[in-house]
Amino acid sequence: MAAGPRNAMIPNPTLKRLRRGQLALGFCPFHLRSVSAAMLAHATGYDWLFIDSEHAAFTVQEVSQMCLAALPLGITPIVRVCTDALDEGTRALDNGAMGLVIPHVDTVAQAKRVAEAFRFPPLGMRSWGAPPAAFLYGGPPMGEAQAILNREVLICAMIETEEAVANVDEIAGVPGIDVLMIGTSDLTSTMGIPGQWGHAKVQAAYEKVGAACKRNGLVMGTGGVGDDTWMGHYMQRGALMVLAGSDHGMIMQAGTARAAALRELEVQAPAPAKAVAAGKAPKAKRKG
Repeated sequence: MAAGPRNAMIPNPTLKRLRRGQLALGFCPFHLRSVSAAMLAHATGYDWLFIDSEHAAFTVQEVSQMCLAALPLGITPIVRVCTDALDEGTRALDNGAMGLVIPHVDTVAQAKRVAEAFRFPPLGMRSWGAPPAAFLYGGPPMGEAQAILNREVLICAMIETEEAVANVDEIAGVPGIDVLMIGTSDLTSTMGIPGQWGHAKVQAAYEKVGAACKRNGLVMGTGGVGDDTWMGHYMQRGALMVLAGSDHGMIMQAGTARAAALRELEVQAPAPAKAVAAGKAPKAKRKG
């Protein structure tokens, strides 16, 4: 990240990509609770960190340190907080996060509450503590800084129930929301079709959410699709903010494949010409 004017905000590259209609790939550190997560995301070609404090065992300190580590790498730190833990969201934004994801936004009233909590007046009622990390703890005068933060911080509401899908047109019309992300795992569970990524009801939900996003100038996002074919299908239908996977899933997949490959090599390996007797090591030759 190149140094800018003293009063400039650190760029939000993920929001810039989305506004240009470009794909933004997210990596979720779930077990990897250290500053190295941002470096690994950068090294492997991701755009944003999905720091999941809804499900993972993160402390506030860990969340902040991971966010601060991501900023100079051009990786956007985005934190998911629990549905009713909006105070955790404001604390994350003050201490390094450049975006928030709020799960289970089912009604327009909930969407308005989210926007009010994370936007400064006149759009919302977010409290001003001190210049946040986004301005390197400095920045322009308060009013100017708040206007910039209202414009450049990404706020994402998750659509995870049939109720939310039914209300999506009204939710998408709430000022202050940038992205509607379909949480496909929970959506299929609440629909009674857990893990059926390509079910007709899921496809219809993506079509409805995508249309609502287009009408209201929002971005559609996707996460929790456990099948690459269907993930590609939903990306082709407009999902740009894409949660690619977590360290848990990637380790399980790659680790299982690696172990299986090496087990197969063991089976195929030729027997040694001279087997060492069980329990006996070959004697070392004396020198000289």
